[in-house]
Amino acid sequence: MIAYLNGTLVASLPTQAVVEVGGVGYEVLIPLGTFERLPAPPAPVRLLTHLQVREDAHVLYGFATDEERDLFRLLITHVSGIGPKSALAILSGTSPAQFRAAVVANDLAVLGKIKGVGKKTAERVVVELRDKVGVSAAWEAASARHTQSPAEQQLNDAVLALVALGYTQAAAAKALTAVRTKFPGADTETLIRETLRAF
Repeated sequence: MIAYLNGTLVASLPTQAVVEVGGVGYEVLIPLGTFERLPAPPAPVRLLTHLQVREDAHVLYGFATDEERDLFRLLITHVSGIGPKSALAILSGTSPAQFRAAVVANDLAVLGKIKGVGKKTAERVVVELRDKVGVSAAWEAASARHTQSPAEQQLNDAVLALVALGYTQAAAAKALTAVRTKFPGADTETLIRETLRAF
């Protein structure tokens, strides 16, 4: 498996790039979000990759961020009917954060507007990925509906930290709210520490 390419960007188009590494030019298929982050060639570049081995070809897919590659792999692995081509189209039509928020919110209208995703595919995506995009995505989606105050941002950061430690979002939010009442003005680190003591 080729995990990444670190070399010189020789050429780039909205759908593909050529990266030279050690005198070998690798053609890499990319989503639009990655293309927009690429420097003007020739230039040093590092692309995360996913290698698909087929009977007739070895195809490299490239991504600017872990988030993009993780979503690509999630789509081709867990959603029936979505292959690499469709997954690239989805990544080109939305950001990973917007996609996760739409899945969590069961927003079939937003998903259905993405090129290559019809109503039936959108329904499959929601059913098959809702439990896999992560609890933090639900919290992000809820937080994105309004502009957060510093206190709300602090609570959001603390909840995500506790979720990463294995607590459920609901339990973390409830406990943090109670702790913040006892320790008004506490910083995020103090809130997390006192909440862990309370569990």
